[in-house]
Amino acid sequence: MKLIYITVLALVLIACNPPQRNCTDFKTGSFEFTAEINGETTTTSFFRNDTLEVENFNGKIDSSSIKWVNDCEYILKNLHPVNTAEETPLLIKILTTSEDRYTFEYGTVGNAQKARGTAVKIK
Repeated sequence: MKLIYITVLALVLIACNPPQRNCTDFKTGSFEFTAEINGETTTTSFFRNDTLEVENFNGKIDSSSIKWVNDCEYILKNLHPVNTAEETPLLIKILTTSEDRYTFEYGTVGNAQKARGTAVKIK
């Protein structure tokens, strides 16, 4: 009977550990993000430093300014928007990290609808 209580207690303690979030490890560097868009898998590569993110998507290069809210959240604002949708900043929140990747939530500022993705650090 003691073994059951110890096992349950161990499982509860393990389940209560918060996810790893070493966000500062991912503030700068080169990354790739793969997503499925309209049934096709696409990969976006991007480089980020403390204040700028440069993205390459399907051969199109775009740049955005970065404003860090805290170590795990930042706001991206497109520097050269071509339409009104690109003028709205994006809020990115890093949810979990591992050795070479992070899972994040993103959406336009002021909009409750969010999507999730995973980025892999390549440098």
